[in-house]
Amino acid sequence: MKRAGLIALLALAACEPAIPTAEDFIPEYKGVETTLLDGDLVQFNVAMTKARASKNVAAYAECAAAQYTLIRGYGFARHVRTNVAIEAGIWRADAVYTISPSLPKGLKTIDAEVVTQNCREKGIPTV
Repeated sequence: MKRAGLIALLALAACEPAIPTAEDFIPEYKGVETTLLDGDLVQFNVAMTKARASKNVAAYAECAAAQYTLIRGYGFARHVRTNVAIEAGIWRADAVYTISPSLPKGLKTIDAEVVTQNCREKGIPTV
């Protein structure tokens, strides 16, 4: 009787989910692919795991866009669109930005230098 009870208890314990650790919440950034679409129009494909929400992977794409803008010698970018998807635990974003030397027209503009600095402070990698 005691042995059967112990076996049942061990079987039940094996079904319990593992207690999360800090590492379970630290995002893993899997890289950026950059494609120049046309002159000042640039596409950024990023991938990561352990994102908490789609805004996390969108922020990764924005960080990549900001650094790329600086690398190209420009100071500003304008967000065109971002598509986010998750498959098999991998979050992916496909984002498009225009880059320019001066502040472009539009509501979703970024100052590349300021955004890049913010990304570094938050630990989000750039290009």
